Amino acid sequence: MARVNTVIAAEDPNFLNTQFSWLKNRKQNIHMVCWRSNLEIFSKKQQPKKGITGENLLKFLEARLDNTVFRLGIAPTRRAARQLVGHRHILVNGSVVNIPSYHLKPGDVVAVRERSKSLEVISESAGGVRKRFNWLEWDGSDLSGKFISYPERSEIPENIKEQLIVELYSK
Repeated sequence: MARVNTVIAAEDPNFLNTQFSWLKNRKQNIHMVCWRSNLEIFSKKQQPKKGITGENLLKFLEARLDNTVFRLGIAPTRRAARQLVGHRHILVNGSVVNIPSYHLKPGDVVAVRERSKSLEVISESAGGVRKRFNWLEWDGSDLSGKFISYPERSEIPENIKEQLIVELYSK
């Protein structure tokens, strides 16, 4: 038998430039945050809300506990923030919360547990230079922060085409 030369789709340069492959790549990049279960929860909470669906999705994702721990600078990455929450190092309004997808409401206080403040990953990350966000308030002495309000789309620094995500998941 003669061997037939076939080109794998990932090796084909024309394949990589299609809109489908771009959408698939973007979907995989945000897959950790935009799971199907999150989108189902979002769609249930979305019904009474007014506004653009994609922007509301980003606001919903910014209000997740693991993302807020990352934004406050308690953890160096979102994965580390997810792990810190899962290992019960984070308090919300004085109570331990170990669910990374916990949805914060404006006014909620996120803090590091007293016994966890000495952890190397927390002390290094919290002691570093941090970006400030208008929807969060940080108190470095207590290692705590407050979720003030939901952010506007212009305040979210990621360059995400949220409408394409909404279109992809609505199929």
